[in-house]
Amino acid sequence: MSANSSADYQQIFLHDIPLIDVRAPVEFAQGAFACATNLPLMMDEERHAVGICYKQQGQKAAIELGEQLVSGDAREQRIAQWRTFCQQYPQGFLYCLRGGLRSHITQQWLRQAGVEYPLVKGGYKAMRNFLISVNQKVATMPLKVIGGNTGSGKTRLVTELPFGIDLEGAAKHRGSSFGRTLENQSTQINFENRVAVSLLKKQHQGICRWVVEDEGKTIGSNHVPLEIYESMQTASLVVIEDPFELRLLRLKEEYINTMSAGFQQQYGEDDGWVRFSHYLHHGLFAIRKRLGMERYQALLNELDSALHHQQMGQGSDKHENWLVPLLIEYYDPMYSYQLSKKSDRIIFRGDYNAVRDFLLNDNH
Repeated sequence: MSANSSADYQQIFLHDIPLIDVRAPVEFAQGAFACATNLPLMMDEERHAVGICYKQQGQKAAIELGEQLVSGDAREQRIAQWRTFCQQYPQGFLYCLRGGLRSHITQQWLRQAGVEYPLVKGGYKAMRNFLISVNQKVATMPLKVIGGNTGSGKTRLVTELPFGIDLEGAAKHRGSSFGRTLENQSTQINFENRVAVSLLKKQHQGICRWVVEDEGKTIGSNHVPLEIYESMQTASLVVIEDPFELRLLRLKEEYINTMSAGFQQQYGEDDGWVRFSHYLHHGLFAIRKRLGMERYQALLNELDSALHHQQMGQGSDKHENWLVPLLIEYYDPMYSYQLSKKSDRIIFRGDYNAVRDFLLNDNH
């Protein structure tokens, strides 16, 4: 392989090699890699104009138009940005969509400016296909699913185990109506890329079996990679059965105390409180039809009362007045029903510690 290019996608992702993505911003927004920085050769409107020209008049005319559009100060500014990146990350690479014209033009302009910088052979498409293949391969390996009622600590256990796949962490969502986090969810492509890179790194450490949390097809706005989801549907299931009081304590800490503190730290005390309140209201509103409007209104009144007490500095215990009936009347029956359809796949039940020990010592 030429020193001016690389097709070792595994090493790029294993070591988080810095990458210059010279695609247009709209392409980058649709899907990219965590180690990539978008420093486009052409902006969106320039790319659009060149694309039309290419279809109507061919490649030569499109290149000429591109050189006209990206010239003078605009060209110098973009070269300066690339040079700064290259100096900061001399071990990196650059790429475009398929490792074609835009990559080579960028490489040529850098060379003319005295900088030799390698490109990724095959570009974004090749790296993306490589990560898709990682998810597909993982789906063929031994897999177990961790189940349990809301508040059982399933996500915590997944992250604690070295062979856990934290799908919710990659999705930046906890998978329920109250599941949003302080980070916005990203595109489906970015979610899949994060999952694949995490799996790749674990595989490199010698891990060849996996556990995931019992999930539906979607986690917020993201879909679980199809091959992994299909594997989950036939996998053995282990179920955490912790006391109700412990589950309630976890939920109150995670969804009330931690989230209220996080919102206020990120947005300031006043705006953060408004956003936290809206987050809880939105979560309850999302399941109003399933609750029934009369029950929804009763729980909403308890939520508003709890928020008032919390805002007055009287702690978060009042939130139990709506959390407890929500668990008993909605979440627990719903999960029990879902679990009953998978009962033939359950191979172990126990509290959090017992399930953790079972999975750590399981060799099948």
